[in-house]
Amino acid sequence: MNPDVPLRIDVQSEIGRLDAVLLHRPGAEVENMTPRNVQRALYSDILNLSIAQTEYEQLYGVLSKVAEVYEVRDLLVKVLDKPEPRRLLLERICMTEDVMSYFEGLMIMSSQELARVLIEGLPARVDTLTSFLRNEYYALYPLYNFYFTRDAAVTVGNQALICRMANKVRMRESLIMDAIYRHSGSFECSVLDVYAGRNESSPVIMEGGDIIIAREDIIIIGNGVRTTSQGIDFIIDSIKISHPHGRKHVLVQQLPSEPESFIHLDMVFTLLDKDKCMIFRPLIMNGTQYQTVHITIDDGKVSSIRPVAGLLPALKSLGMDLKPIVCGGDDEWDQEREQWHSGANFFAFAPGKVLTYARNIHTLEELDKEGFEIVRAKDFIEGRGEAAVYGDRPCAISIDGSELPRGGGGARCMTMPLSRQKVDWNQ
Repeated sequence: MNPDVPLRIDVQSEIGRLDAVLLHRPGAEVENMTPRNVQRALYSDILNLSIAQTEYEQLYGVLSKVAEVYEVRDLLVKVLDKPEPRRLLLERICMTEDVMSYFEGLMIMSSQELARVLIEGLPARVDTLTSFLRNEYYALYPLYNFYFTRDAAVTVGNQALICRMANKVRMRESLIMDAIYRHSGSFECSVLDVYAGRNESSPVIMEGGDIIIAREDIIIIGNGVRTTSQGIDFIIDSIKISHPHGRKHVLVQQLPSEPESFIHLDMVFTLLDKDKCMIFRPLIMNGTQYQTVHITIDDGKVSSIRPVAGLLPALKSLGMDLKPIVCGGDDEWDQEREQWHSGANFFAFAPGKVLTYARNIHTLEELDKEGFEIVRAKDFIEGRGEAAVYGDRPCAISIDGSELPRGGGGARCMTMPLSRQKVDWNQ
């Protein structure tokens, strides 16, 4: 990587060979969580940071061997080194989170310290009766969820779509991602900010875990608690503008509002290869009340909106005949347990080359039956198993996951692809 030449953002699929990825190592922001604020942080439990970091280093270690890795904190420092982008970002954050009284103090911090504060949290001053009675430790809350880099922004083609997320506690993540794509100098892309011009009550909401780029002409979007129909309409409108010629398909899959493990589409469906996908069968294959809608866009206009008989049949009708591999195997009990721990949340770094948690043993057994060689992340990082990873056979690299899944996500949630190679769908 030449640091003086910006990387051109280019993501046209879920499985193309990965050239570059954006990550954020979990740090003190995760440890700044207590049982009192765990629900506000959108977690189901508090994490042991040292174990979570050890597990995360396996993810990082694997990806750094197969692609160029960019880190959120480093890029944020580059933004904050520039006076005007620093001012613009701090103004947006302070106004959005109603802490303008802290603005001047934040402006004079070093870039490294300011990046730390924006991610790990800013303790509140207790110098008035009002601030005392609020009983809040933080003026700027820690970004507990930022290691799930998938959600705050979506790379589609050469565009970064800055998401307007469902929970205010995550809003700063999107503002930081907007600044990184616009002002770090590291990327060449257009930027579409969904926050711009929208008030707090706007129903336009979407998150990256619900947006799957199946092929250059097919986007799959989950419609649930984290991505509204209005948010999907916004995405469709942006497709109409950016692609005024030719045909595009949007497949919308409705999702249940509970349990919380169903928050995003990629918790029940992810792509593994040109002809394989991982699914949570009770929702994706069994007859359910949650409908699938096929929207066709021709020459920049919606030409058809119609219900279809399910996600897999809809994809097959578009030339993507995917064999489903079932998260948790045949037993319904195992399916539910392993889906809860992100057993369907896979990240492909090349066709048939995927990352997942080692704890979901029944899911790994299903992959093994389908010809995937299972390689431990630690082995690959230490130089063993490279023949499987770099060879022609499908493989799944398993990372330890006792603490990371407590945050509510898996390998796809923790990765933001920046550049992928084009997939030859005819081979």
